[in-house]
Amino acid sequence: MKKIILILGIIVTVFSSCSDYIEEDSKSYVPADETYKTASGFQLLVNSNYAWLKGIYGGNPWLFESGTDMYAEGRTPEPAGLSQYTLLIPSSSNVDDLYNSCYQLIQSVNKTVYYATVTEKTSNLDMLVGEARFLRANAYFLLVQTYGGVPIANENVTTPILSFQRNTAEEVYTAIISDLDAALASVGTGTYSTTGKVNKRAVNDLLAKVYLTRGYETFGNAADFTKAASYADAAIAGQALNLASDQLFKPGNDLNAETIFSVQYDKTSTSTDPTKLGNSQFYYFSSYLGGSETGAPLRSYNLCPTDYALGLYEKGDKRWEATFMTEILEETTTGSDGKAKTVLYYPYYRSTNPTALKVRHFYEPKWFTPADRLAWETANASRLAKTFVYHPWGEYSAAHTLIKNLDCYTIPVKKFDDPDPTTPAGTATNNLVSTRDIIVSRLGETYLIAAEAYLKAGIPATGLDRLNEVRRRAGVANATIGQFNINYILDERGRELLGEYKRWFDLKRTGTLVERASAHNYKIKAANFVGVDGKLKILRPIPQSALDLNQNKDFPQNPGY
Repeated sequence: MKKIILILGIIVTVFSSCSDYIEEDSKSYVPADETYKTASGFQLLVNSNYAWLKGIYGGNPWLFESGTDMYAEGRTPEPAGLSQYTLLIPSSSNVDDLYNSCYQLIQSVNKTVYYATVTEKTSNLDMLVGEARFLRANAYFLLVQTYGGVPIANENVTTPILSFQRNTAEEVYTAIISDLDAALASVGTGTYSTTGKVNKRAVNDLLAKVYLTRGYETFGNAADFTKAASYADAAIAGQALNLASDQLFKPGNDLNAETIFSVQYDKTSTSTDPTKLGNSQFYYFSSYLGGSETGAPLRSYNLCPTDYALGLYEKGDKRWEATFMTEILEETTTGSDGKAKTVLYYPYYRSTNPTALKVRHFYEPKWFTPADRLAWETANASRLAKTFVYHPWGEYSAAHTLIKNLDCYTIPVKKFDDPDPTTPAGTATNNLVSTRDIIVSRLGETYLIAAEAYLKAGIPATGLDRLNEVRRRAGVANATIGQFNINYILDERGRELLGEYKRWFDLKRTGTLVERASAHNYKIKAANFVGVDGKLKILRPIPQSALDLNQNKDFPQNPGY
């Protein structure tokens, strides 16, 4: 099951926006009903549930990261509504991305749950249904965090349903926990790196996140935090953070011992459309690096780290070098035409003669003193390229592009780099995609979930222990009990999880979205959040497309819109 691939040609499904309806067109002329009643056909249906994750996570990450304290646009504009809030309305660009893709997965799971009752009985049938219910719970969890209460549509739909009622957020959380409780009782215990399938550890991890998030809601209670801490510890299962920081996201090491759940890609599965079937996570959190003319990867100047994000790291924190490409290297090679060619960035990964590499750009860390700069320049004098640029601290964040708008003028995030794309030779750089996995859950974050849950449950000493395990691996001093609060946890999550599709949810969960985004994102002021009704735009709006297609017009919009 490692690298689950959706086999097309058996059943083609088409999702019709808010109607949550899938029309079937059997290209092999084998009826779906007949196919799914066999063990092999049912397995294909389960596999398709995993495949829908690529639609949720594989595209642009605006709903995960835009409009936060850690990332802001550089010279490339982001969707103005999601990134700045003032222009955020129900019809804004990309507002419906999660709404549509999550309901696509939900309907696929609904079909799985239905056919489990009529398909061939096998020894692993309950386990497969448990995996599917985990995926449905994760989809609803994304929806309820983003939009608040949404319709609970857990029936297998065979004819169009054009009218939906909006369930409350409390009801959605109840449905999520019900699915996860059932999943926990039935999924397997196989090691994720071997099976590639949802296991009990993944379910415990998601239960921890769900209970922690519900605990902050008006209908939550102290017991939610206690449960979150317990489930997080069950997911940790005594495993220390022993993988070095620079190995966590090393290309080729996505399925490491600390990966709990991920969206998996396989290079062979992209062969039918190698310019589209991967993901674009590598494209963000950086700057334009020169593109095809230098052989560098295409980057967007979107979601560039803010001064706040870059300033989170202290001297000795191993995550600084593991997260950022602090030196951009160049190498002179001979092109196919026999002429000398300078290749930028990728020589870091690919060079066969590392001693010949030159440094084109260096980004000075926050802790450098003038003496440190002099020492670095002296030690590296022989390595400097003719066009070398030294970027002092404070001159390579997102906001600095307002002052100096040039290639490579924000520090590149390297943790998602794919130095071995499989796109055809000569493919335009704007069509390059990655086939690296997108890591959704990993052990380092689970420790931080436990830390926050114990703090909120009134057991700060235990929570501090969990947080300091993350800091121990990073090579920095333990935090003290006097420092240990929600803001410190958010700072630590920023250091550990930069770029990992978590930040907007973190700020929304902890009630710090307005305060932190307006304090640290140069594009956002607190007044941006005030909506037409005078209420704050904390939730994203219910998409206008969903409202228009819903024949039930008594479907309330979120506050602020």
